[in-house]
Amino acid sequence: MMLNKTMTNSTEKNKSKINMNNVFDKLGVLIALIILVVVMSIFAPNFLTTSNLFGVLQQIAVIGIISVGMTFVILLGGIDLSVGSTVAFTGLVIGLAMRAGIPVVISLLIGIAIGAVIGCLNGFLIAKVKLQPFVATLGTMTMVRGLAYTITNGQPVYQLPDFFKNMAGFIGPIPKPVVVMIIAFALGVYTLKYTKFGRYMFAIGGNKVASKLSGINVTKYEVLVYVTSGVCCAVAAILLTARMGSAVATAADGYELDAIAAVAIGGTSMTGGRGSIVGTLIGVLIIGVIANGLNLLNVQQGPQRFVKGAIIIFAVMLEVIKKKKRGAN
Repeated sequence: MMLNKTMTNSTEKNKSKINMNNVFDKLGVLIALIILVVVMSIFAPNFLTTSNLFGVLQQIAVIGIISVGMTFVILLGGIDLSVGSTVAFTGLVIGLAMRAGIPVVISLLIGIAIGAVIGCLNGFLIAKVKLQPFVATLGTMTMVRGLAYTITNGQPVYQLPDFFKNMAGFIGPIPKPVVVMIIAFALGVYTLKYTKFGRYMFAIGGNKVASKLSGINVTKYEVLVYVTSGVCCAVAAILLTARMGSAVATAADGYELDAIAAVAIGGTSMTGGRGSIVGTLIGVLIIGVIANGLNLLNVQQGPQRFVKGAIIIFAVMLEVIKKKKRGAN
């Protein structure tokens, strides 16, 4: 009896310690965001204007939606390098479908289906064929980008319907893509916190073997996670194509870097099992603030990419340090 009571108390203490660690992780990232906003407002006087702040939100909307799917993937212990290519290819398919006279709604459904198929291919290669996620998604990244160039010979797709382009318009002062991003993050939070799917993500990412032994269909959920990432990419493609008013094969180039950086900055463990959608949202905001601030300071794209790469390395190093500390405790 005493032994059971002691074990229960020990378990409760461990849970309490883990919850406190999660709170401190989120607070640390949030404080970093606040400091970054203050610094940018000092060095770039136009940063804190209303128009610029709404511009930042509009710029991060597409990355934000992609990052929701990427959070699921990384929580599972995987990675998806194909997200940028999926956005480009899906946008081209949607554009070509509408230009061919297919109704807008059906064209959008075709695009979402394409995103899901690419995600399913990734999931199949990883869960069934047992390829490493990095290798599988690197392969599909190259294949899908190649298809994007092939179906259009590298030419942009113009003359898209006004109804479609208005999907990237405004609701009052708020850009519609920002509203969609907020909905995507809300659904992500709900999924991870209140559904069986979300609980299984943490379980599989934490220990795949134990999850299999406990009766979880790991293969099924691995495929579903990559399908979710593909669907998020398709939704992002719709908004990006509508905002640009055209579809191009070079669209979303490098977006996989931004999404991975946002998830890593947000505190999701790159080895899986730990993380949150709220943390990813803060990570997306940090990426957006950095990009916007550097643009206002007239910093070229090369240094900006260097900064993003350095941020990913720093975020992963912090996670490794925290993991060692947790192990020591």
